[in-house]
Amino acid sequence: MKLKMSDIAEKAGVSKAAVSFALNGKAGVSEKTRKHIFKVIEEMGYEPLRKHKKGGVRKLTSISLVIIKTTTGLMNRSYASLPFFDSLVSNLSQNVGGSGGQVQIVTLNIRNLKQDIENSTALKKSKAAIVLATDLNKKQILFLDSKIKNAIFIDNYFEDVDADFVSIDNFQGGYNAGKFIIEKGYTQIGYVASNRIITNFLKRREGFRTALKEKNLEIPPDFVFSLNPVELRGTLPKFFYSNKKYPHAIFCEDDYMALRLVKELTKIGIKIPDQLAIMGFDDIFEDTMINPELTTIHVPIEQIVRQAINQLEEKVSNTHWLSQKSFISTKLIVRESLK
Repeated sequence: MKLKMSDIAEKAGVSKAAVSFALNGKAGVSEKTRKHIFKVIEEMGYEPLRKHKKGGVRKLTSISLVIIKTTTGLMNRSYASLPFFDSLVSNLSQNVGGSGGQVQIVTLNIRNLKQDIENSTALKKSKAAIVLATDLNKKQILFLDSKIKNAIFIDNYFEDVDADFVSIDNFQGGYNAGKFIIEKGYTQIGYVASNRIITNFLKRREGFRTALKEKNLEIPPDFVFSLNPVELRGTLPKFFYSNKKYPHAIFCEDDYMALRLVKELTKIGIKIPDQLAIMGFDDIFEDTMINPELTTIHVPIEQIVRQAINQLEEKVSNTHWLSQKSFISTKLIVRESLK
């Protein structure tokens, strides 16, 4: 059985992204960590997988993964620690590196986009790029699309923008979450929203509310509150601590907020799911590390990456290519926190 990058990461005690950085000679890990990773690789006899496409179809030899750092969004200075980013880099490296290609990570600052692009030697040489567009607005995407050659934007989309996108169907995911909670008989439903404006979360919100509206259900204003979408610690709304009436089930726009709820509510003696059921969105690894394990919506990152690469190969090779928006469905994962 061939070793995978995840095996190396587990043995070395680092993230899959760190292994990818080391293998591709990229910044992002210290020299000490890099040496440790290669020592583990040597001990385990790891060799990158080599996949060849039948029929002599030419594969992309190099893809730039463009990261746009922000100050208020998900892609802030600690973005590299996010589970989504870790899985994205790992899957992209395996899909591109596995066929002899290379992934180079290019980091741009949202405040200096124009200057950073002009100063980026890597982007000037790059023939194709996947842009992680999680925090980007319409104007920023239009600008980047005009400046970066053969760009595919992932984890976001705008219906009225003529550009290439690959994203999950956030509306469908939110809708299915709402539908599942209703089917389980809950009518007193709460909602935890991000305290940052993120397009994906707005779509999840729209889908969830649509599911409730179909059953003539509404979320009471007192049962709606916001949290930081990337923090696992901190206090919750006062009604949880005052023994007043609270929802019977709560949907959170991402798993970080849901995990924070589970930990804090368990600490103050609220039994989950007996007294309060909780559901998240993303299906990150930490969901199975708590008790009870978290019910959530799975995001198929590997399929997103494969679709983006396939779309990018067609875009590069086809001179008559028209912009394409691709949406990947999500999947309900039922665990103990809401069942």
